Amino acid sequence: MEIKWIILGIAVLMYALIVIFPEKKSFAACGAALAMIVVRTAGGEQFFGLLTEALEELINWEVLMIFVGSLVIAELFIYSRAPAVIADALVDKSPNAGIAIVLILIMTGIISAFVENVATVLVMAPIAMALCSKLKMNPSCFMVGLAVMANLQGTATLVGDPPSMIFANYAGYGFNDFFIYNGKLSIFFFVQAGMIVGALFFYRIFAKDGGQKIDIEKEKIISLAPSWFLILMIAGLAAASFIYGGISLASGLIVIILAVLGLLWYWIREKSMSKAFEIVKGLDWDTAFFLIGIFVVVGAVSQAGLLQDFAALLSHIIGANVLLGFILIVAVSTVISGFVDNVPYIIVMLPVAASLAGDLSLKPELYMFGLLVGSCMGGNLTPFGASANVVSVGILRKQGVKMAFSQWLKIGLPFTLLTTAASAVFIWLVWR
Repeated sequence: MEIKWIILGIAVLMYALIVIFPEKKSFAACGAALAMIVVRTAGGEQFFGLLTEALEELINWEVLMIFVGSLVIAELFIYSRAPAVIADALVDKSPNAGIAIVLILIMTGIISAFVENVATVLVMAPIAMALCSKLKMNPSCFMVGLAVMANLQGTATLVGDPPSMIFANYAGYGFNDFFIYNGKLSIFFFVQAGMIVGALFFYRIFAKDGGQKIDIEKEKIISLAPSWFLILMIAGLAAASFIYGGISLASGLIVIILAVLGLLWYWIREKSMSKAFEIVKGLDWDTAFFLIGIFVVVGAVSQAGLLQDFAALLSHIIGANVLLGFILIVAVSTVISGFVDNVPYIIVMLPVAASLAGDLSLKPELYMFGLLVGSCMGGNLTPFGASANVVSVGILRKQGVKMAFSQWLKIGLPFTLLTTAASAVFIWLVWR
């Protein structure tokens, strides 16, 4: 049997394990990476040579630095209570409760463009629960709204979500390229098209609950320092993008250095090394190791020629029909990402999408943007399609509110279809 078919078998098994045991996804990915190295060693290659290749070429340390560093800065931003203060101001200035809820959902999305999705949901959940209690309203729809709006906007910037970082690394995009690329509107604005539609969708739901104005107890900001760390991170990434282009070592170092400075600030403020250590310990290390394993697995799959084979198969199905190819990529990505982790999917599919676009003499952005939008927004489809969804359902459960699959689908399905369609149409009009 050819080694490439063994590698395919390992990749399929890894996907199956991730679907069945999502809480063990890092073990599945790293185990599959090690298995592929062992298989290639059995084929005559040197083990230490393959290990060096994985560490130096396949694993993208710049992406990992940005991911881990931005998680630290996000934790400090949440600690500062700045998001809660902003939410209080929105509620205070809103003419009624319905508009206040929609504005909080929009704000959740905006924060999530720069802060990890789960962290955003966790900091906004108490605000949502308090509002629902005062309005004597079932919190289910509000909590679903927090999750799906966070997932939606997580696609908008380089630091919003791992798939965006992976896309940026593959396509050579820097932070600024998410806004304007080659003189055309880029990912950020396509996501905003979806956000506008999503906000209108939720306004329709909550408008009927909006007759009264809410009085609230206002939070106080603990410190403005974390907000400055977040602003400096964004400015630093923008500057690095302008100077170096794409994700560079400078980008990773900027984020990591700011994260370390932030931890030192927190240590001095709290006068406790153990509290600073707790922040580091509580980061999403599972996803970090998951990314390491996936980088190696997809690198091996690509080197075996399997991605080229898959691209050829899709090219045969699509033929010369550009619109069919675009719709197929968006639709399939949306459905798959509703049930399967979108990180390995997008890493596998990016070169396939670029290859299909090349075969049809298209700008690769048309299909790659469609892939990114579909695979990220598709996570809103089901209660387990994204980590933020799982967290929202868990918070509801702790409050004694059960969220059935069908209940999530009543909100998640139309929201996903509307927002994905709006973003996809915008992409087609700008990049076709």
